[in-house]
This record gives sequence, structure tokens and C-alpha cells, in this order.
Amino acid sequence: MTEPLPHITADRCKGTGAAKRRRTPTPAARLARFTRSSLVQAVLLLCAALWLTPTLGLLVTSLRPKEDSSASGWWTVLGEPARLTLDNYTAMLSSGGEAVGAFWNTVLISAPATLLTVALASLAGYAFAWGDFPGRQWLFLTVVGLLVVPVQIGLIPVAKLLGAVGLFGTVPGVVLFHVAYGLPFAVFLLRNQFLEIPQEILEAARIDGCGEWTAFCRLALPLAAPALASLAIFEFLWVWNDMLVALVFAGDDSQPLTVLLQSQMRQFGSNLDVLAPGAFLSLLVPVIVFFSFQRYFVRGTMAGSIK
Repeated sequence: MTEPLPHITADRCKGTGAAKRRRTPTPAARLARFTRSSLVQAVLLLCAALWLTPTLGLLVTSLRPKEDSSASGWWTVLGEPARLTLDNYTAMLSSGGEAVGAFWNTVLISAPATLLTVALASLAGYAFAWGDFPGRQWLFLTVVGLLVVPVQIGLIPVAKLLGAVGLFGTVPGVVLFHVAYGLPFAVFLLRNQFLEIPQEILEAARIDGCGEWTAFCRLALPLAAPALASLAIFEFLWVWNDMLVALVFAGDDSQPLTVLLQSQMRQFGSNLDVLAPGAFLSLLVPVIVFFSFQRYFVRGTMAGSIK
């Protein structure tokens, strides 16, 4: 007599199917396994080396004497590394001329613009997230709508306004323009970040006697620190590397490094001893700022993405 077949339940069938699905690699898993291969890593290293070649050339050119830069290419220094010198940087930074003034103008524009944007956007973002006032949603939609307004549209009207109040051609005028055009994105980012704070935490703080200002300073801001750092990086990099706004609104005494380098490009070839170190110095500061706050960058850019 043949033995009866074992009874296969639905749960066992489901379990078998789930096991098969787990054993089947997903496209993402196959891609991750492919990128771990030695050939792909070698190709990526080659691409990174090619990508960094212009930066290396800029660094080497900034360290070469003026006569060498005019006579041969930067790659020839590989055979004569002893020809490298810091004289270009010493002459540029110790002369007290246009380069030093332009560097400090860049700092005086970038730092206040970043701090003001982050401070005002954090206040507005918290108000839009947890405040209760008439027209809150419509006002927030207006702020979001300003994200699509290009900078070029406001150049002439704002220039007339700053000229009427005596701020055209000054550092505060450039700072105010950057703050005004950086606030819509900043408010949108921080409002979504503040919405991720559980409402129960804020209610418990209010029950314990905390006012809105105390809750904002001691609860909301620490919890939103990754988003604040990420926003500060974005704003600083944008303002530091900006040339269009500074070219329009900055005067001769308030021009940043980008405008100075653009004016030096007209004499390209005869002033590489000024252009190369100035360009590399302009590149170095944003890189230092980025790597100083990189641990907050990914967490900050993902703030509010699930809302």
C-alpha cells in the first residue's frame, strides 16, 4: 500500500515562495555586486583621476614661477619638482592689494548671508510647521512658488531699490540680495524638517511650562541640526561661488574673488601668477567647509523627504 502524500498547507507554500523571492537577487543587489568587481573599481579610479587632473594642474600652476608658466605646460614640473615655490601665494597675500581685499569681501558676503538665511529660515520654517495664524497655508504656497523665480528677473528691480536706499555697490546690498533669494528654498527645507518632530514632544514641553521660543531653541533647533548644517553648506557654496549677483551689485571696493578672477581672465597668460593662486584659494575654502560638515550632509538633504 502506498503511503499518502504529505499534506502541503498554504502556509508552507507561501514560505517556499518567499524563500525563492529572497534567493532571487534584485537589480539593485546585482548592481551593487557588479560595482564591487576589480574592473569597475579600476575604471572608477581612472575616471576620478581624469576628473581631478584640472584641479591638479591648477595647483601646480599656482606653485610655479611666472616665467615657467609662460614657457611650458604645468606637467613639465613632474621632472623638476624643486621648481615649485610658494612665492605666488606670498606675493598675493602679503601685498595687501586687490586679491586680499577681494578675499575678505568674499568672506564678508558669504558668512553673513549664510547665517542670516539659516536664522530667518529656521524661524519661518518653525512658524509654518507648528504656528497657527490666518493664511498660513496660502503664505507657504507663495513661498514655495518663489522657488521657480529665476535670479535674473530680480536684478534690475532690486538694483533700483538698493540704489534708492544707498546700498547699491556695497557689501550689505549683495548680502541682502543673497538672503532674499536663498530664503524660499531654505524655508521649504526647514519647514519639512520641523514637521518631522513628533507633536507629543512639543505638547509635553508646553505642559511643562515652556514657551514657543524655549521649545524652538531647546527642542526644534537641536533636532533639526542636520538640516541646518546641510542648508548652511548649500547657501555658503552658492554665495561663495556666485559671480552674477556680485558682478551686478558689488562695486570696485566690494568685489569678491569671483569678480576679481573674471576681470583677470582678460589678461590670461600674462598674469598666471595671480590668477592661478587666486582660483585655487577660491576653490580650497568651499572644499574645507564641505568636508567639515559632510557628516550632516546626507541626513540633512533627506530631511522631510517622506512627508
